[in-house]
Amino acid sequence: MQDEVIARAQAWLAEDPDAETREELAGLIEAGDTAELAARFSGTLQFGTAGLRGELGAGPTRMNRAVVIRAAAGLAAYLKAKGEAGGLVVIGYDARHKSADFARDTAAVITGAGLRAAVLPRPLPTPVLAFAIRHLGAVAGVEVTASHNPPRDNGYKVYLGDGSQIVPPADAEIAAEIDAVRALADVPRPESGWEVLGDEVLQAYLARTDAVLAEGSARTARTVYTAMHGVGKDVLLAAFARAGFPEPVLVAEQAEPDPDFPTVAFPNPEEPGAMDLAFERATLTEPDLVIANDPDADRCAVAVRDGGDWRMLRGDEVGALLAAHLVGRGVTGTFAESIVSSSLLGRIAGKAGLGHEETLTGFKWIARVDGLRYGYEEALGYCVDPEGVRDKDGITAALLITELASELKESGRTLLDLLDDLALEHGLHATDQLSVRVEDLSVIAAAMRRLRERPPTSLAGLPVTSAEDLTRGTATLPPTDGLRYTLDGARVIVRPSGTEPKLKCYLEVVVPVPDRPSLPTARARARELLTSVKRDLSEAAGI
Repeated sequence: MQDEVIARAQAWLAEDPDAETREELAGLIEAGDTAELAARFSGTLQFGTAGLRGELGAGPTRMNRAVVIRAAAGLAAYLKAKGEAGGLVVIGYDARHKSADFARDTAAVITGAGLRAAVLPRPLPTPVLAFAIRHLGAVAGVEVTASHNPPRDNGYKVYLGDGSQIVPPADAEIAAEIDAVRALADVPRPESGWEVLGDEVLQAYLARTDAVLAEGSARTARTVYTAMHGVGKDVLLAAFARAGFPEPVLVAEQAEPDPDFPTVAFPNPEEPGAMDLAFERATLTEPDLVIANDPDADRCAVAVRDGGDWRMLRGDEVGALLAAHLVGRGVTGTFAESIVSSSLLGRIAGKAGLGHEETLTGFKWIARVDGLRYGYEEALGYCVDPEGVRDKDGITAALLITELASELKESGRTLLDLLDDLALEHGLHATDQLSVRVEDLSVIAAAMRRLRERPPTSLAGLPVTSAEDLTRGTATLPPTDGLRYTLDGARVIVRPSGTEPKLKCYLEVVVPVPDRPSLPTARARARELLTSVKRDLSEAAGI
């Protein structure tokens, strides 16, 4: 077995095009580190509906140039098999380690396969790439990003010509073409022949951002903004300037791209501590809102002053606020969300006479809803202009929530006041998450197995009225690895994360609110229920 691992490593080393990973791998071979080599050569990084995402390093289970070249060759073969030979593939990338290299390799492979490739001019937000696909009439797009993953990771996200991320069966068909790639020497990679785009696409995207705002709307809300060491700053500032909002106050320590993300443990606004610097700046400057993008700027976090402190709004709260704002503007169409998001969106849409759909987790599903006008999911992702960007977009979401805050400010109200209104109208919908990060993925499999074998009959004293194993699919959802429990006044969904080594449990309770003075009591009851549900679910899952 050891000899076999060494032989595989040596074969990989012989064709690795990257001096950095060659040196790394040669050092492991020379040191005889068979345990580490076995980890890297025990399989391959799997291409799925999230594309590729993993830790940078040498070997087939890591993100590196050899893996990306194979992925690009597989994508090119898939497109040609679908009759798209000669079609355009647009490539974008963020500012993570190796992102520019991976983008260039993709352009070379696409060009060598006889398709046309165009690369965005510099690291830009993922929504710009999603926009560019439709704007330029491309047959596919690639975004090199690991979003809000740790600094050591990178990823490879694939879109098709409709501007949406791939869904089955495209993922399996592309994976099969990747598996069919043998030696890297067989993959043509010319030194030139692709186009590096200018700023025209970015300017077209920025012009489109104007469309998300109502003509003549209030534009007075003041913001503090953090790019979380990512690529959002310049595009967001340009969009805010075009719209006529006050210039956001920047969190200087996090304003510029830095692939090491030095001020945060995880570059995700949802993670503890990630917003601390933004809150410090807000305490000094007293804005109306704090806004954060994740590193590739497809997500948007919002914080507001709540008493004497700054509080991050949950994704479900922002999702409901944006929905209420759009309803107030008289929009038509369908509102969509993932099954792990709050049921409040359905109540808002229903009362407004609008369509409402639930999808599996991920914007690859939300973006495909017929007649989509607005879509969101609780992980800070919002699609407010589906005709422009058929994916989550942290720039246009920031514009829209700032417009709403401005309109409320003009009448002496805040986002929290509007959340109170929604609770009075529809009941207090409170959500939380039990998220367990693991080193050993078998822990997740064991928890799912335990819940399937011994499903809970009650949580927090509330009887479970329905227990669904989503691997079987439902009347409206295709199969997925997840469990859904419906309770009297609550809902729980348990699923493994598709992009991180986490087990995620999504909790929602709904508490009636008879009048405004009852709001504090309802909130206390909701907190109590969520705490109890989390405790009981943790015990049932063995985590």
